[in-house]
Amino acid sequence: MRIGNVEISSVASLAPLAGITDRAFREVCRRFGAGYGESEMVSAKALSFDDKKSKELMELSDNEHPCGIQLFGNEPLLMANAAKLAEKAGADIIDINMGCPAPKIANNGTGSALMKNPKLCGEIVSAMKNATDLPVTVKIRKGFDDEHVNAVEVACICAENGADAVIVHGRTRQQYYSGHCDLDIIKEVKQNVSVPVIGNGDVKDIKSAERMLSYTGCDGLMVARAALGNPWIFRILNEYFEKGIIIQPPSPEDKLRIMREHIELACEYKGERMGMLQSRKQIAWYLKGFRGAAAFRNEAGRVSTLEDMYGLIDRVLEFQKGL
Repeated sequence: MRIGNVEISSVASLAPLAGITDRAFREVCRRFGAGYGESEMVSAKALSFDDKKSKELMELSDNEHPCGIQLFGNEPLLMANAAKLAEKAGADIIDINMGCPAPKIANNGTGSALMKNPKLCGEIVSAMKNATDLPVTVKIRKGFDDEHVNAVEVACICAENGADAVIVHGRTRQQYYSGHCDLDIIKEVKQNVSVPVIGNGDVKDIKSAERMLSYTGCDGLMVARAALGNPWIFRILNEYFEKGIIIQPPSPEDKLRIMREHIELACEYKGERMGMLQSRKQIAWYLKGFRGAAAFRNEAGRVSTLEDMYGLIDRVLEFQKGL
């Protein structure tokens, strides 16, 4: 699949998740074969005020390309200026968030609220395309609610205004992440636009990925929650779709080694104090499925240093051997 002039080398990519898909996590997923990843969403308005934290969210490492920077906002001029900053930051693709369901985003007329104004969606895409030579994509939902299912309309308007690809999450904003992903709406979008369409929602294993691809005809997949504590899902999907091989997940020892490398990388980028604080949830996700996981995940919520984590890893391994 090509998005503009960017080639995506594998079927599955990492979906952007606020507070989760930081540099370290994106880099680990890329190492396991994620074809593409995106930054956490960055506020165009905050960038206009030269906000330090927002600029930090756009920092990319050399080992994660191709990588996109996702921007959110509802003012075409601000979004265009933010696109220029994202290009300077080294993005390969710029993605527009038109799907975030969080109240603090949608209630400000951004994220999924943009789908209530398809004309504005087109204006934002057009302004950003005129501001940068990079491919511009949009990430949308099925619609804002069940009474306003307009993913096809929004996708068509965005494509007509220059969007190079459309990413569709098959849920409405009203659903958040509950219920099931509607594959029919992804299929409809694919049938109505000429640009690549990437399906998103409920992709958690080979079976669900195969169903998404075969039923909707989409050009690629985005994996979100299924990658948490499970970055090797990309290798599993790649081996199956590229070679027809079903491989097993890593051993418990290897899972903990990957976790250790991931958290060490986060601390390298953010400093140990902040890196450990923000990695507690990542550690808890990695420990899912281990014997004694509930107690160990509770302990993960208190780790403050790398030494704390190393000690936790030792205790987890010992507990596995003792049963």
